[in-house]
Amino acid sequence: MSKQAELLARRPDNVKRKLGSASTACPLNSKDILGVVKDKHVILMACNTRIRHVVPGIMRAADELDAVVGFEMAKSEGHIDGGYTGQDPKTYFETLVGYAEEIGFTKPFFIHGDHITVKNTSDEEIEAARKLIAAELEHGYTSFAIDASFNLIPDNIRITTDLAQPIIAAGMGLEVEVGEVGPTGKEATLSTVEEAVEFITGLNSNNIHPHMLAVNNGSKHGNYLAGEQIFIDLERTGEIYNAVKSYGVVIAQHGITGTPLHLIGRFTEYGIRKGNVGTQWQNIAHEGLPKELMDEMRAWSKETGKNIKMATKPFKSKIDNIPQANKDAIANKAYEEAKTLIKAFKAEGTATMVLEGLT
Repeated sequence: MSKQAELLARRPDNVKRKLGSASTACPLNSKDILGVVKDKHVILMACNTRIRHVVPGIMRAADELDAVVGFEMAKSEGHIDGGYTGQDPKTYFETLVGYAEEIGFTKPFFIHGDHITVKNTSDEEIEAARKLIAAELEHGYTSFAIDASFNLIPDNIRITTDLAQPIIAAGMGLEVEVGEVGPTGKEATLSTVEEAVEFITGLNSNNIHPHMLAVNNGSKHGNYLAGEQIFIDLERTGEIYNAVKSYGVVIAQHGITGTPLHLIGRFTEYGIRKGNVGTQWQNIAHEGLPKELMDEMRAWSKETGKNIKMATKPFKSKIDNIPQANKDAIANKAYEEAKTLIKAFKAEGTATMVLEGLT
């Protein structure tokens, strides 16, 4: 058996159930991937691809640079009802695997349920997260992020412990969060070493052993505006990493869109092994959509008072069926941007690293 065949044999059971025996798409468990790279100075790029046309470009870049990448949907983006992108877990899995098979992408990647949020302690909020995790497990996701960071640490521990049970039972990669990463990047709410240790040791005492920890180190979700100060406390991040790495935990960095490349290159020195990029792919897709369609979406956004990203679902059919020339332009721009980011993340060669480490 070739090493690639051995790697395909390591696809999680939920993926094998979804794929035919002839499929060469290689979604792997992030737990296995991180087991290989956690002590390397690399960052795995995880892409929130709200509009599908960027996916083949990212895959082409990962193939060319021999890099592991992740694809992810947050609860708000890809809920059971499709979230604001119109992509439920089944649709997202089929989109990713479909592109991988279409373009012959055989490098390992992971499919991540990003920000499975629980914003309060109500039964309704917890049950919504539980149902989403079940759907993502059913439809081939291989990595999960439970985000109960909106709650006090004892509640965060309790809720995360509860929701993580099926993820742990399936042996999947688990990301957890302490200190809410919000839209504003406020220094005053930075996660502390003490909070991180309390959170991780509390989970461990409940036999929950996460693999990634997202913290608030000053980053923010969304675009950085021209001239806006970027504050990311890498020293604090490193202190947290040094305090939790003995528990088998690395740092997941959220909110990278707009961060200078020279700063991204330093992230690997502070225990960051996963980096989320979302708004950047949306920006690329919007730039490549037909002008008349973007005009419609902007008019809808203005009329409803909603962020332009919320137009993705009501306009999904039109977005999916734009002319081939626009699809190609978006994929090509995503390819160039993904190459730049993979290099900045020092992730070149991580696919072979995982291949050699797992076979």
